[in-house]
Amino acid sequence: MLTWLLAALAAVAVLALAWGWFEAGWLRRRVVEVELAGVPPELEGLRIAHLSDFHLGVPSRGRKASEDAVAWVVEQRPDLVCLTGDLVSRRSGLPALERLLEALGRCFVVLGNHDLADSRDPFSERVDFAALSGLDHATLLGDEAVDVELRGRRVQLVGVDPQTYAAQTASPESLADRDAPLRILLCHFPGIARRLPPDAFHLVLSGHFHAGQIVVPVPGGKLRLAHLRARDVEGLYRHGPTVLHVSPGLGTTFVPFRFFARPEVTELVVRSA
Repeated sequence: MLTWLLAALAAVAVLALAWGWFEAGWLRRRVVEVELAGVPPELEGLRIAHLSDFHLGVPSRGRKASEDAVAWVVEQRPDLVCLTGDLVSRRSGLPALERLLEALGRCFVVLGNHDLADSRDPFSERVDFAALSGLDHATLLGDEAVDVELRGRRVQLVGVDPQTYAAQTASPESLADRDAPLRILLCHFPGIARRLPPDAFHLVLSGHFHAGQIVVPVPGGKLRLAHLRARDVEGLYRHGPTVLHVSPGLGTTFVPFRFFARPEVTELVVRSA
């Protein structure tokens, strides 16, 4: 009897691991409408692709999810492409990242803590992103702002450096130009949205939490084992007039599995609130 029980438990464990490996590459492609207060008519329907957390360089089906996500974005041809950090976990992932950025074309990028090996993950390595400076179409943002013209209107993008965020010295609101018709903040960490004054940005794009990565469904909600106390974990959240979008991300950390937390690439369609 005990032998049969152990065999059954082993079979369940093997099936669970096989599912977690499969889900780590099972990409969800999602189009989400987001209402932003004060957006001018010219920017109604603006499409923003949001990708995050590739974690390239470690064995995982997250690389397949990242490649599939980039291919979908290329097909969609959005107005704006934004990447919100944790792009590479080990230096060996840098060539793959360069290829994906080449495929995306013009895009705006901020780094995350794994890019700088500032994490509890023993597999992370600090990566030198100097090679990306040769990609004219990929704009890497630290604590700085850039303007782009979309549909005849000025859109301001502001970045947050993960090191100043960790030191609690980041002040992206000081870079915000209130005259810009649309202001978008890129920060790897969703917690930045709770630190902002209400009129600083229309939209904040973040990642970091992988939708929990290892999730146990429970009555009335989900138990996100990787981030038990996190609040803004995936999807859209409102902080006053500011909307935060947290990407579920594409890769994995610590273990190459996802459970009830599929990787996702998101296209946000701007609507005037």
